[in-house]
Amino acid sequence: MTSPLRLGIAGLGTVGVGVVRIVQKNAELLAARAGRPIEIVAVSARARDKDRGVDLSAYAWEDDPVTLARRDDIDVFIEVMGGHEGPAKDATEAAIASGKDVVSANKALLAIHGQALAEAAEDKGAVIRFEAAVAGGIPVVKALTEGLAANEITRVMGVMNGSCNYILTRMENAGLTYQQVFDEANALGYLEADPELDVGGIDAGHKLALLSAIAFGTQVDFGAVELEGIGSVTIEDIRQAADMGFKIKLLGVAQMTGRGLEQRMSPCLVPDTSPLGQLQGGTNMVVIEGDAVTQIVLRGPGAGEGPTASAVMGDVMDIARGLRVSTFGQPARKLRKARAARAAIPAPYYLRMHLIDKPGALAKVAHALGEAGISIDRMRQYDHSATEAPVLIVTHKTTRTALDEAIASFAATGVVAGEPVAIRIEAV
Repeated sequence: MTSPLRLGIAGLGTVGVGVVRIVQKNAELLAARAGRPIEIVAVSARARDKDRGVDLSAYAWEDDPVTLARRDDIDVFIEVMGGHEGPAKDATEAAIASGKDVVSANKALLAIHGQALAEAAEDKGAVIRFEAAVAGGIPVVKALTEGLAANEITRVMGVMNGSCNYILTRMENAGLTYQQVFDEANALGYLEADPELDVGGIDAGHKLALLSAIAFGTQVDFGAVELEGIGSVTIEDIRQAADMGFKIKLLGVAQMTGRGLEQRMSPCLVPDTSPLGQLQGGTNMVVIEGDAVTQIVLRGPGAGEGPTASAVMGDVMDIARGLRVSTFGQPARKLRKARAARAAIPAPYYLRMHLIDKPGALAKVAHALGEAGISIDRMRQYDHSATEAPVLIVTHKTTRTALDEAIASFAATGVVAGEPVAIRIEAV
């Protein structure tokens, strides 16, 4: 009889419990599809006596995940604890040092330490798989490393944080302010313990850095990701964007340019008729463009027990079948360090500002834009108060550098009240 693949699970939160449920419920199906049984041998978590709604009595218990990682009777170490330092990092390193394969849902750990961990695994003949770390149940890592391996990838973009997409679509559909929906989402448990990881774009930036490394054959470099969260997006922006045929999304974009690798996670406008524009609620979507395939769109649940545990088990199944792929799709030591590039590819921009109600105010703003080499595509003025008028401008394609130059010059005009809001319009 073929020997079973033996699992050790570190972390028994939502995802870890989901993995246990799948293994217990679908044991026969897993064995039939993998060609060998899949068994849980041992587990580790902070509280041994907590009721998690699953029977753990058949598994050995380790208080220390590092001890679990070193056990001789496990083949695959599943790390679903989270955190880029401390026990998660220590246990992952211990598993690799012991020659074990690792399946991880830990985007922060891999985005920050991925290169070093991949090299260590390669030296030991082990593999690290992390489908569950990016976009929940969407098999985007597998798509890039396997299905699209023959393509030169030209761009990867997507909505990779369901909490932010929930906030933005809820604002639009209910007509609520950002703060109202933020408080609602926090009360419902949709946000991380540190909400800035979600709304600040950090969580999604980790995911983008991982996809960039695979797509472009580069060392993962989270520090080079330009991050801008959704905190400055107002209900007025959402309404006015909709009035002009756009939706606002926290959009991650990675592409290789002549200046280097561009990685940015920021609010963008996308056409409301596009797949990204129609994305609602907590769903994720990743768009991949390659020279042979042109464009594919992957859509699905970005978080939750079932989808994320499904992704973990997809990686386990590949290991059970003997499929061994380098962590980032190529041998780690052959990955090149990319030169980081700020967004330099021209694009139209949405520009919102409040003009002081003075004669010639619009002309002064238009002149400042013209001096920076920026032309106006469309302009709208909305109901104004006795002293100020909200004005919306959509520019023709320009660079962010030129736009920042124009915005800096607005102060000298004496007609712009407060700070203008500028949001890139992304072609999709």
